[in-house]
Amino acid sequence: MDILLTGATGNVGKEVARELRVMGVPFRVGTVKPGKIVQIDANMEIRRFDFLDPTTFEGAFDGIKHLFLVRPPALADVPKELAPAIRAAVAAGVQHIVFLSLQGVENNRVTPHYKIEQLILELGVRYTFLRASFFMQNLSTTSAHEIKTLSEIRLPVGKAKTSFIDVRDIAAVAARALTDSAHENQKYTLTGGEALDYFQVAEKLSAALNRPIRYTHPSVITFVIRQLAEGKALGYSLVVAALYTITRFGNAKEVTGTVEALLGRPPITFDQFARDNRAVWE
Repeated sequence: MDILLTGATGNVGKEVARELRVMGVPFRVGTVKPGKIVQIDANMEIRRFDFLDPTTFEGAFDGIKHLFLVRPPALADVPKELAPAIRAAVAAGVQHIVFLSLQGVENNRVTPHYKIEQLILELGVRYTFLRASFFMQNLSTTSAHEIKTLSEIRLPVGKAKTSFIDVRDIAAVAARALTDSAHENQKYTLTGGEALDYFQVAEKLSAALNRPIRYTHPSVITFVIRQLAEGKALGYSLVVAALYTITRFGNAKEVTGTVEALLGRPPITFDQFARDNRAVWE
């Protein structure tokens, strides 16, 4: 068992685990709370892993050659909170890191993702950077409550377009990267097949739900204030606001053919995503 998944309880990680199970590939899950994950079969192993607890590193990285790395949203201080674990992974024998990065990261040096990519390159370990666009599933998780209860999308993106990607497509690419050396030392920009603004997203959700969904296009300041009022940490709120601010400038509108080239099929459409997740908003 030489694959370790971090972030396995999140949107992308749980889909990567599903892909590996379908492929019959053994893997280990590293998680802060092992009791919250069910061990499905003998091909899946669970061990405690916490980026902030060095005593968990040895057990999690033992025997691991391939690491699927996801930055926990609450951790933004790369040198202090993330670098020790990444360095420990390489020291323990990890030879390849598949990192869930973000689209346009090469032009956005203030993000934690950029700093993580640079650290991985400095360590000299083999890598696959999955520079993904915004997840469609953000709308069925972090924005689900406001869509369900208020019939509103409250994100500070204005009229800018976003090339949304379904996390199932990211996971399919990640599983291949973890199991096929042809993907080593590659930087993949992963997007869906179309770029939509949030007014169009609202229209598509309205059609799927048979009720009007409205995009309120708040300002960045209004968004941050609301995040803090909902109990979100300041650091987290500012990082998220920064990502959406970058999107306002059109940095997330690029559509690539990478997913289709790697998977041999078109990306999942937003309409399909909306149909598949309709129950979340009803």
